[in-house]
Amino acid sequence: MGNSTLGTVRRSVLQELWEARAQTDRLFEIVRPEALYERPIAERHRIIFYLGHLEAFDWNLFGYALTDLNSFAPALDKLFAFGIDPLNGGLPDDQPKDWPAHKEVLRYRQTVRESLDERVSAALEHSEDRGRTPSQLLHVAIEHRLMHAETLAYMLHRLPINLKCARQAPPAPRSPQVRPRMVEIPSGTATLGMRRGEEGAFGWDNEFEEHSVSVPAFRIDASMVTNRQYLRFVAEGGYREPSFWSDADWNWLQSSGTLHPAFWIRRVNQFFFRTMFDEVPLPSEWPVYVSHAEALAYSRWARKELPSEAEWHRAAYGTHNGGERAYPWGDEPPAAGFGNFDFQHWDPTPVAAFPAGSSAFGASDLLGNGWEWTRTIFAPFDGFKPFPFYLGYSANFFDGHHYVMKGGSARTAACMLRRSFRNWFQPHYPHAYAGFRCVEH
Repeated sequence: MGNSTLGTVRRSVLQELWEARAQTDRLFEIVRPEALYERPIAERHRIIFYLGHLEAFDWNLFGYALTDLNSFAPALDKLFAFGIDPLNGGLPDDQPKDWPAHKEVLRYRQTVRESLDERVSAALEHSEDRGRTPSQLLHVAIEHRLMHAETLAYMLHRLPINLKCARQAPPAPRSPQVRPRMVEIPSGTATLGMRRGEEGAFGWDNEFEEHSVSVPAFRIDASMVTNRQYLRFVAEGGYREPSFWSDADWNWLQSSGTLHPAFWIRRVNQFFFRTMFDEVPLPSEWPVYVSHAEALAYSRWARKELPSEAEWHRAAYGTHNGGERAYPWGDEPPAAGFGNFDFQHWDPTPVAAFPAGSSAFGASDLLGNGWEWTRTIFAPFDGFKPFPFYLGYSANFFDGHHYVMKGGSARTAACMLRRSFRNWFQPHYPHAYAGFRCVEH
């Protein structure tokens, strides 16, 4: 790659970093100042941690590559990299007073940005000597930040409405009621992963190495399971019947007191849905958001299964002639008409709202509107090599207790809609923007 092209790439990726910063800055602006020390989800840190964490991550990441980057606040670099030391493997019983003042965190954020912006562009030219392309670390910083933009969004979903500054939400597209149906997926090949060394392509360590999987014929739901469909499972006692749940999932259900999806609110005999800035009567045609345990229980109740990662790929990217597409709709890059993704909306949209985004086999919403659970345990592909500068990004979760999710949500950035991208969560986490569809064999 010539110097001119290299410079153009670097400027382009730096611009992407600045745009990602703007995206997360807008999220923090939603939070009223008095709520920055709240913890909307027990399994996550207080909001103030993330205000510092995004910059600490960038500082520590680039410090790996830039030998002359001297810390001006090492205690904050450490605090916002890991948080207050966890107790017994969980989050500590910390108090707001245990964290730095808001103004101090803002100063830290601004100083990190100014220091990095002054030096990272020129200094990254020499990262070739360490076996990394100049844009790789920037892509890591960008996508890490954009992942947190989604994490922060569903955290703020749980924050009481009176602690948020309301934003004008664009109207959700309308769609007729969808009659549940399944589509036939003929046998074929699913290409998973990414080819190492592909010029201009970025992927996380768990996306390598590209390989093919032979997938027998099956049937899959044309749309994600909706709130209307899931309501029947709830009404017919799905949360009270142990046979639909594994022992571990049933124990979680009982210990947590879970009786319905976390995004639902029961008032007397009616369910409401917690949107980002309101509470509305349960939207029947929106996809249901649930944990893996809940999705699996529903699939058993329906006498179906969750798809494997390879089956989901085949349904999303395969074609009748045996070829594969870059995206479900074709090879055209993601755009507003193809799905509910890339920060277009704060909340789900009806499952049939984007027919132009359907796959070759007629399945809709495969990208956007909610991540989709699979039955595949998150594990490395053959040829896996951890990033030397982020050893635990994937490897820490190859524990047999996390499941692969595919697709994307309304708050998933377009750059992470690539075919090889993999998301994952443990089975009892109900707060993510995650739904599912079922298969039959």
